[in-house]
Amino acid sequence: MLERIRIVLVNTSHPGNIGAAARAMKTMGLNDLCLVDPAAFPDPEASARASGAEDLLTGARVVGTLTEAVADAVWVVGTSARLRAIRWPLLEPRACAARALTEAGQGPVAVVFGRERSGLTNEELDLCHALVSIPANPDYASLNLAQAVQILSYELRTRWLGEGALAQQSPEHPPATAQEMEGLYAHLEQTLYELEFINPEQPGQMMRRLRRLFTRARPDKNEVNILRGILSAAQAKAGTGA
Repeated sequence: MLERIRIVLVNTSHPGNIGAAARAMKTMGLNDLCLVDPAAFPDPEASARASGAEDLLTGARVVGTLTEAVADAVWVVGTSARLRAIRWPLLEPRACAARALTEAGQGPVAVVFGRERSGLTNEELDLCHALVSIPANPDYASLNLAQAVQILSYELRTRWLGEGALAQQSPEHPPATAQEMEGLYAHLEQTLYELEFINPEQPGQMMRRLRRLFTRARPDKNEVNILRGILSAAQAKAGTGA
């Protein structure tokens, strides 16, 4: 099951942190590393800090956007230490590990770590089903990237061992992937603009709130197709569809 857990590092500025994160992953049996627009990679500093986990660096997938990194994932969790205007479901590491392994029974799961200084943007968090926050000392909550990866990797391995390496499941109704959900959101937003439900000049928080609604609902692939069929019918009825 651990092979279905993907660690995603977004726009990492220091290559040494990539190597240290790879080392943290390998010690806990994780091997799927994806890098989103790293500042410098490959890099000798990354290899030096990997200290025996160079194979993870060699096999790492490098992409330009978080959307690409999580396209096939059925569940995406982002790390965050900041409160947000619109609240995402918030988990502690142990609960996150339990949920991640449950979701991994249905397909790939992505655990996303943001930039060293600023974390993940709200737009990137829109791609996440939940957030995970490490309950560090509030007076000095200064974990570096590799430490955060180590903590979550440890919790994942501990949970996996405790569950006796559960067999992978083949769900009757597979959940929609992140890519399929993004297609739904784009279709929904376009339809709402065409129906003049959203003012393009003052969109406000409408789409972000709708994203949270569908994230809670967790539609499967068939349900997403039904919803998009409804949107297409609404466009046709209004005379706006292609």
